[in-house]
Amino acid sequence: GPLAADELNNIAVFKAVSPSVVNITALGVERDFFSPRVTQVPRGTGTGFVWDEAGHIVTNFHVIQEASGARVTLSDQSSHKASLVGVFPDRDLAVLKIEAPRGKLPPIALGTSKDLQVGQKVYALGNPFGLDQTLTTGIVSALNREIESVTRRTIRGAIQTDAAINPGNSGGPLLDSAGRVIGVNTSIYSPSGASAGIGFAIPVDEVNRIVPRLIRDGRMVRPALGVTAGPENMGRALGLPKGVPLVGVAPGGPAQKAGLRPFARGAQGGIVAGDVIQAIDDTPVADLDDMLTELERHQPGDRVSLTLWRAGAVRKQAVVLAESED
Repeated sequence: GPLAADELNNIAVFKAVSPSVVNITALGVERDFFSPRVTQVPRGTGTGFVWDEAGHIVTNFHVIQEASGARVTLSDQSSHKASLVGVFPDRDLAVLKIEAPRGKLPPIALGTSKDLQVGQKVYALGNPFGLDQTLTTGIVSALNREIESVTRRTIRGAIQTDAAINPGNSGGPLLDSAGRVIGVNTSIYSPSGASAGIGFAIPVDEVNRIVPRLIRDGRMVRPALGVTAGPENMGRALGLPKGVPLVGVAPGGPAQKAGLRPFARGAQGGIVAGDVIQAIDDTPVADLDDMLTELERHQPGDRVSLTLWRAGAVRKQAVVLAESED
């Protein structure tokens, strides 16, 4: 019989987007026991999608973590050796590049994640358990979740969905009903390791901020203040307000040039009050993770306004960000 409208939309989305979704095989090195020969063998699989006609492929960092190489299989089953362009483990993102005819590299359409609503329909496309080109459907279950990256940094603003996400889906796109990417599927919350109705995706606005910088620079160039933050318990021990207390200021760095001062011990052994960074461009920062997240929204050379607390007085100070050396 005739298909319902939502079925027709499911089919249309799959047909439109599946040529842009790829299978990624992470490769490891294995040495022959009886000879010095070294070969590359599969270590795991994941999903990615075509970013542009130049052959850039976006996936999760954990898909290719510790791999010695990777191969990308396109929807026509052609396989291509991939080179690593750049990674940003703090957001579990990586960019690979393959050499393939432009006609085989249809870029995926990007949507936005800032205007998502709980309850709207979503699709997850990927290669769960090695089964290529699999489509699952669901809804946006919740917004602004926090998940942990492989570096233990917090990924904020994550999208929660009940669309089935399983091992192998990692790095694949989460789509809206128009077939536009709204997130990159990155993890599932399940004791068994299989989908339990709770999956998470990195919001596409974050992806669109990071990927072009990885393609341009080969790494995420971090803007820096030139400060060293105190330990988490320092604020509680000294009765300080929420923020990032400073215990070091790099000589000649942006913070020193702007007059920021770290906490230190005086000649008599007492604590000499330093600065606590409470906000960047009026966005509150409660800890170091918050501060790094806000700084990553900027480029080296940008001017930001810091809200600073020192000995009970609050002031604002403009600082020009430098390029981090890490």
